[in-house]
Amino acid sequence: MPLTEPHDDNLPREEQVVSMPAAGDGAESPAVVDPAQPPHTETTTDGDPADTPGAEPAEAGADGEAEQTLEPEPILPEPVRQRIVSLTAAVLPGMPADEVPVPLRRVAKFAPNRRARLGASVIAAQLAADPLLRQRVTARVLADAGDLGAAVIEGTAPAAADPVEVAALAYLARPRGWRQLIDASGAAVRAEADTAVVAELVRQAEQRATRAEHDRAVARVEADKLRDELARVREELGQLREESRQLARTLRESQARERKANELLATERGRAARAATDADAELRRARARLAEAEAAAGVARASAKEARSVDDARLWLLLETISQAAVGLRRELALDPVEKLPADFVADSFADSSTATPTGAATRARDTDDPARLDQLLALPRAHLVVDGYNVTKRGFGEMSLEQQRKRLITGLGGIAAQTGDEVTVVFDGAERMHGLPPTPRGVRVLFSRKGETADELIRRLVRAEPPGRAVVVVSSDREVADGVRRHGAYPLGADSLLRRLSRS
Repeated sequence: MPLTEPHDDNLPREEQVVSMPAAGDGAESPAVVDPAQPPHTETTTDGDPADTPGAEPAEAGADGEAEQTLEPEPILPEPVRQRIVSLTAAVLPGMPADEVPVPLRRVAKFAPNRRARLGASVIAAQLAADPLLRQRVTARVLADAGDLGAAVIEGTAPAAADPVEVAALAYLARPRGWRQLIDASGAAVRAEADTAVVAELVRQAEQRATRAEHDRAVARVEADKLRDELARVREELGQLREESRQLARTLRESQARERKANELLATERGRAARAATDADAELRRARARLAEAEAAAGVARASAKEARSVDDARLWLLLETISQAAVGLRRELALDPVEKLPADFVADSFADSSTATPTGAATRARDTDDPARLDQLLALPRAHLVVDGYNVTKRGFGEMSLEQQRKRLITGLGGIAAQTGDEVTVVFDGAERMHGLPPTPRGVRVLFSRKGETADELIRRLVRAEPPGRAVVVVSSDREVADGVRRHGAYPLGADSLLRRLSRS
């Protein structure tokens, strides 16, 4: 039996759509009822006309047209409303574009899992306001519903059918009595929800009963533990009472000993008072003796000062005699003031070396890299400090470029030369004069070894050029350099002694 389009009591009669079987494949195709034609009827076996399912019975009116009473939309249970939206969202993409209302065209383009969720409100509003859309959707939904859709069109619902599905199909198809189907389905949904609520309440009650039984068992165990704990506490209380009696007895004995100690303390205090009086008397006597000793010390200091004055006079006379002897010796030897020092003659032999004004130099030397030893050597008269340049810079600040290393070392040596007034010579390896050197500070001589000669050899030549007896300090951590200059009477010191001296400056 072919299904006909369901009745819709909210759709005007001229817009009713009837599903007719298509030729050839038995499929249903919608056909619009012409309002000028009489409603289609079938003749029953009794000869009385029978209405086709989904056709609205015509009621004679004054003008011959049927009057239809519009009723408000029913209030749907939430599961039913969601099912209606889901069914409509499923068929929207398969509908022709001209049959889809404008508000739903954008929703029809959504992904299947988003269409019913995001377009639920728009779909529900269009279904309630557009009966024609509802009938078009119904025609496709009923085709997929099969026997259940046919039963809903006939106004009946199978007992085993899902009430939510029946209510959704009844809302869309709207056969006669569809409101009763929705009400019955809503009641079934509510009854099912109430049943679920009751089952949940029963489950919770059983859980509470189980927990109560468990709590009673736990309480019994805890009660047994508390009874055992009470017995143990009572036993400990008896022990504490016994200890309390012993402590009270000990306290009484201690109080007795305290009274005896107080008596002894009073006796000792009397003795201490007498001893303090004797000590005060002895202190006064000691102060008198101290005054006498201070007077004797004053006399001794005066005598010592007078003796020191005599010694100073003798020392001055001796130094004056030595000075006049040195002047006489210089006059007898006809020695004029020198303009060059021995290191200058060594420097002049290097055509590619650079020479600074030798007004003074400062150095420190000690085998143990002690800066204090360097200070002692720099304090000697006319000392000469010779520095192995790159040996010091690469040990102290090797992360810098060679130009920055030279600049930092030469600047630091200029400060030492200014402080001590000693002669300072710094030697670098290099076959030719380096470019980018900073201005040479006053009192510092900068030398570069010639091609074919190392800085170590140049340092040994400088040491050999010095006169015997002059204090020459060589700063280098090279053991070969230190041993070589020591054989010629120089004082070798490690590079760390100079680095510490520079950092201190």
